[in-house]
Amino acid sequence: MRKLVVSLYDEQWIQLFMEEAEKLNFIFRNEIIDIYHIGSTSVPGLKAKPIIDIMPVLKDNHLVDTFNLDMQKIGYVAKGENGIAQRRYFQKGGNNRTHHVHFYQIGSGEITRHLAFRDYLTSHPDEMKLYGSLKERLAQQFPNNMKSYKAGKDSFAKELERKALAWYDDNQSLVPPI
Repeated sequence: MRKLVVSLYDEQWIQLFMEEAEKLNFIFRNEIIDIYHIGSTSVPGLKAKPIIDIMPVLKDNHLVDTFNLDMQKIGYVAKGENGIAQRRYFQKGGNNRTHHVHFYQIGSGEITRHLAFRDYLTSHPDEMKLYGSLKERLAQQFPNNMKSYKAGKDSFAKELERKALAWYDDNQSLVPPI
């Protein structure tokens, strides 16, 4: 069983993302439109589980499964959609996960959702600190229970997401195009 840990922000997370993005670019070459660092490790200052979330945006997500062996060679396990339609999801690191990769096809609303959440927290440090403190408290309260940890932050995260999407719509010109 893996123990749930929420860490202080680590500048090395940026480098870990860039190293993995380079590997993914090599494997997928011309299929990738862009690769984004998402999730809590992408928000400077945010406390997070030290797992790098990566979101490659592809021309055609249906081709991802043809690269499963290549992904396996660099340590990933294919998880299919894993609960989110039109996504292809991979994990690296077994019980001590280090990376999650979420592949989406250009035009997916999930891309906007992830970028809005990341950019909103980056632009709203008070909300970011509240979210980080909640995650830290829940990890201490439920160190061996991921389900309870997720349930404990669910309503707060959904409210943040609602605010983030509204903010993102109002500030589209401030963020890079996808």
